[in-house]
This record gives sequence, C-alpha cells and structure tokens, in this order.
Amino acid sequence: MREELSNSELERYARHLSLPGVGLEGQQRLKNSSILVVGAGGLGSPCLLYLAAAGFGQIGIMDDDKVDVSNLQRQVIHSNANLGEPKVESAKRRLLDLNPDISVKIFNTRLNIENALDLVGQFDIIVDGTDNFQTRYLINDACEILNKTWIFASIHQFEGQVSVFNLSSGLNYRDLFPKPPPLEFAPNCAEAGVLGILPGIIGSIQATEAIKIILDIGTPLSGKLFVFNALSMTSRILKFEANKSRELVSELSLESEYCISKSSMSSGDITPAEYINRINDDWNPFLLDVRREDEESISRIEGTSLRIVHTEIPNRIQEIPSDRDIVIYCRSGVRSAAVQRFLFEAGRTNTILNLKGGILKWSDTVDSSVIKY
Repeated sequence: MREELSNSELERYARHLSLPGVGLEGQQRLKNSSILVVGAGGLGSPCLLYLAAAGFGQIGIMDDDKVDVSNLQRQVIHSNANLGEPKVESAKRRLLDLNPDISVKIFNTRLNIENALDLVGQFDIIVDGTDNFQTRYLINDACEILNKTWIFASIHQFEGQVSVFNLSSGLNYRDLFPKPPPLEFAPNCAEAGVLGILPGIIGSIQATEAIKIILDIGTPLSGKLFVFNALSMTSRILKFEANKSRELVSELSLESEYCISKSSMSSGDITPAEYINRINDDWNPFLLDVRREDEESISRIEGTSLRIVHTEIPNRIQEIPSDRDIVIYCRSGVRSAAVQRFLFEAGRTNTILNLKGGILKWSDTVDSSVIKY
C-alpha cells in the first residue's frame, strides 16, 4: 500500500520537495521503496546515513561483524560507545536517531547460498558494501535470478570504483568480471590499507545512484565503471559491453561463494632473449609490469607500456588491451604468471605471454645494467 508523507516528513524533506526531478511524487517514491545494504562498514556507513536522510522507507542492514576500534578510522556510522556491539544494531540505532520516520530491518548474519535469495528478494535495490569477491558474485547471481538491480563499489588504498548492475536486465557484474580472481588478487583493507575518507566518498556515490534509480532521473552507471583516485583528485569512466559468451545464471552454485582455483593454467612463456629477437623483427606487444612502485624505481624494462600492481589487476582489467599481444613481467615470473592465468580465466583470447624469469633473468641474459634485487 502506498504511504503518503506526514506533516513532519514534508518539513524534513523540504529541500527535496523543491528540487526538480524529486518533488512530492519523488519523495513518496523514496518512502515507498526498500533497499538492502550488505555490509555496515566503510562503504555501508556513509551510504546508510544518506539513504536514511533521503527518506528510503525501508532500509535493510546485513553484517555479522562487531564494532572494533580499528573500524572507526572510516566506519563513521559507529562510535567508541558501540565497541563490541553488533554492527547492525549500532547502525540501526544511528539511522533511527537520524530519521525516525523510516523502518530499519537488521540481519546479523553473513550472506550465503542458503539465505541469499530470500533476503535479496525482500528489497527493491541491493547495495554492495562488502570487501570480498565471493560475496559480490553471490549478490550478483541472486540479483540476476530475481531481476534485482544492485550497486557495486570497491575501495583499495587511495582508489575507489562504482558501477550499477542488472538495471532493467542490463549489464551484469559477470560482463565486467567474468570469473572471480585467485585469492592472491584480493587483498583486504587490513592487508593493503585504505584512506579513511575514501569509503565516505565512494559510499556516498552509491547512495546517489540508488536515489537516481528510484526517482528515474539522471544517468545511472549501468555499463560504466566510475573510477576515482583520491591522491590526484581525478576520476574517469570506463565503458564495458556485454559478454556474449556468458551464460545466464538460473540458480546459485558454490562458485558464487568461493574464488576459482589455480588449476586452470594458460599457456605461453617467453624468455628475455626470445622477446628481444621478436622485438627486433618489428613485433610490438603491450608490455605490462605487475610490480609495486618501489620495485619499478629500482629497475624496469625499457618499453614498458603500463605498470599495475598485480593485486589491482581485477579492478583495472579494462586498461589492458584485448586486441594486442601482451607480455607480462615481474621480478621473478611468479606474479606475472598469476596475472597471465587470471586474464585467460577472465575470458581474454589475445596472445598473453609471461616473461620467464622476470627482471632476474632479464638482467642475467639480456641486459646486466638492469639491477637485480
């Protein structure tokens, strides 16, 4: 049943009511909409706060974690007073304090195969506030089965990403990332670190996308990946297309819950000497360095096209061309082999070669001025 706005709500949302594209009808749409935020951490904190302030009528919060002092650097929905408390309870109390006119439903559990379809089915839109690939694939597949739109985001150190999937049966997470990466590509915030303000920015963009979708205004990030860098204060939008070889998901499977194994190996090593010989024959491959910045400062191979730390490859795969031969290198050839394998498992069909032995073999067999470390 459609609920009308109360007098107190008319006063609360006055700035929305006077805004073109929202108005009374739009605010009523928000009140009669429901949204589930999976994760009440860094991304979920700002997103939940702005969804509540905007007047989403029913907000679901799912998280099985408790508030820890290390969370407070970025998870601004919680405070010192909530230490040791379940995050869902802490978040619910804060949202109702901010806006008592909304309804908040909490789920102190982790999303899994057994509960995903039931929980996702209760809400109009799903927001991903998680930090792992397994849950994202589970959200994606449940949303595809139930024809639900979901809003993706990820953060890593100083960079964040946002996209919208399955909007009006549109492009899907598996169109952008066909398969989960090996575990070595998925460092969490504890391992890699994250600038505290970054999830505030990215989570707020997720809330913006949710509001746009409900109000049917603007252009949602469907078929686009928004990438923001806090250090340079720059952003860019990468477009992607449907993966025509992708099979539609009809039921949840174990693949939705865990990352793929390392058993699927791609073929193709090239030695430094072979690389030089082919370059001398006018071969022009895309040379990809997958080491860290500090390693690059020690030594690099002349002609390198791009450097992306190997753990960032899944989130920056669109920067790697699919219409050129690729040669990947690192210090010894181990990380580059893992990236090679990932690109093949992600559906790349162009020639992708691992530089055997990496910088170490390059220095031994081709150019001793390249420093070994």
